[in-house]
Amino acid sequence: MQEAPEPVPAVKVVKVPVANSIVPRFGEGRTVEALVPDYRRIVELVESGPEAGEGMSAKEIAFRLGLEVVPAKTEGVRSKARRLAERGWLAVSPSGRFTPCRPTVTVPAAVGKPGGRGDGS
Repeated sequence: MQEAPEPVPAVKVVKVPVANSIVPRFGEGRTVEALVPDYRRIVELVESGPEAGEGMSAKEIAFRLGLEVVPAKTEGVRSKARRLAERGWLAVSPSGRFTPCRPTVTVPAAVGKPGGRGDGS
C-alpha cells in the first residue's frame, strides 16, 4: 500500500512593486507602499515639504533627493512627479509646483435642478 504524499504548505504570495512598473492610481486604501521606491520618495518629500500649500518645484525635489541639479535630472524628476499627479498621488499647480493631494469635499447637486446649484437661481 502506497502512502499518501504529505501536503505541501501554502505559499503566501506578496506583491512587491517592480522597478519600471506602471504607477497605480491612488485610491481608497492605497498607501505609498504601492509605489516603487523612486516614486515613493517623491510623494514622501512633497508631503513633508516646506510650507503647507506652497508646494515644491521639480528642481527642489531633485535637490532634496540628493540628485545633481542639472536639466537632465530635474526633467526626470518632473516626469515622475507629473505621472504621480496624473494618477492622483500629487497635485500640480499651473506654475508647475507639486503639492500633496487632499481629498476634496463635493457638494451633491440639487435633485431636479439642471444647473445643480440648488439655490433657486
